[in-house]
Amino acid sequence: MMTLRDCKTGIASTTLFAALFAAGGAFAATGNKTDYSAAKDRISAEYKADKAACDSYSGNKKDICVEQAKAKESVAKAEAEYNYTGKPADSNKIAVAKADGDYSVAKEMCSEKGGNDKDVCKTEAKSTHNKALADAKMNKKVGEARQDAAEDKRDADYKVAAEKCDALAGDAKSACVSAAKAKFNKS
Repeated sequence: MMTLRDCKTGIASTTLFAALFAAGGAFAATGNKTDYSAAKDRISAEYKADKAACDSYSGNKKDICVEQAKAKESVAKAEAEYNYTGKPADSNKIAVAKADGDYSVAKEMCSEKGGNDKDVCKTEAKSTHNKALADAKMNKKVGEARQDAAEDKRDADYKVAAEKCDALAGDAKSACVSAAKAKFNKS
């Protein structure tokens, strides 16, 4: 069974994981439709098996187990989507899914407690969730800033290449401009 401390550790590792994804988001390979469908089917089967395993528990332990299964499914779906599309936005969805899943599990764990302990537990869980979402948002913005910077650099390099082509004339100039457009992905 997962403890609140494990949830906090999971959220911290989620933050690191999200930062790595944001840094490498532009380099992600996209998958094919067949692999994506197979991954979704596998995720669905694993969720059903995990949820069925929860039937051996009762009460709050069962509720916690079900929340863990849902969280695992949500993260796996977000990872499959990212592996399929390779989009930085989908990378961010992984961090959000992990934060939301950890939060739902932590809230369920808090329901075992009573009085002030329960209130403190819920407040800690909400605070940790908010921090994880803030980290995901920051990493998303960092990833977008890197993407914008790369685009600005590409534009600057294209302008230099196009300026060099101006020294040429006729077919040589046309070939030079075409080559520069192809190299820097300009239309």
